[in-house]
Amino acid sequence: MEWWPGYVAIGIFVGFFAGMLGIGGGGIIVPLLVMLFERQGLPREHILHLAVGTSMATILFTSVSSVRAHALRGALRWDIVRAMVPGVMAGGLVGSTVAGLIPVKWFAAIFALVIYAAAVNILIERRPKGARPLPGWTGMFAAGFAISAVSAFAAIGGAFMTITFLVYCNVQLLQAIGTAAAVGFPIAIAGSIGFIAAGLSQTGLPQYSLGHVYLPALRRTFAVLLFVLATKMAVGLR
Repeated sequence: MEWWPGYVAIGIFVGFFAGMLGIGGGGIIVPLLVMLFERQGLPREHILHLAVGTSMATILFTSVSSVRAHALRGALRWDIVRAMVPGVMAGGLVGSTVAGLIPVKWFAAIFALVIYAAAVNILIERRPKGARPLPGWTGMFAAGFAISAVSAFAAIGGAFMTITFLVYCNVQLLQAIGTAAAVGFPIAIAGSIGFIAAGLSQTGLPQYSLGHVYLPALRRTFAVLLFVLATKMAVGLR
């Protein structure tokens, strides 16, 4: 119980950015949870997996706010979302299961590489040019699979990869951004399931863990996220 102020702070911080800027927040939560878990004395060999798995589960809640914001702007291509979902679900399950089973040093290295790639993409503001139409079913499945599998290693919604792919396929930028937010929801579903499943076979996890999802952190962070997002919605409707 003495650690609940830390989870409240994380919930407020991430809820603010999710509600005001329309981002999922997974990449922000992981480092904060790692620091908090270390201070709590959770098993070091499981800390990163628990942080990523718990963060992936929180994206389920933060992505709803993001999707709603883009939907209100009419910036969602549901046809693209439906086409990508099968590959996204398969890739998320595979990626998160593998991530949950590999040694922590390898996991940390891959996590850092994914976050570096996302940061570089933001810094250079890379804007791909449309070069081809959207692919058929096989291509959409492959794209969804790859984006979701990579996203599972860093508990991110994969927006920077999804947007790049869609703009390359001649989707308008605003629609690509909104559609990427919607794609993040099934990524979070598949990733959460994979981290839970992979963690069930592990020993030495802290009490109240569901696989690699640490329920006390998820519950308190989720509760604060609800307050923040509900307040943002109420203010926005005035």
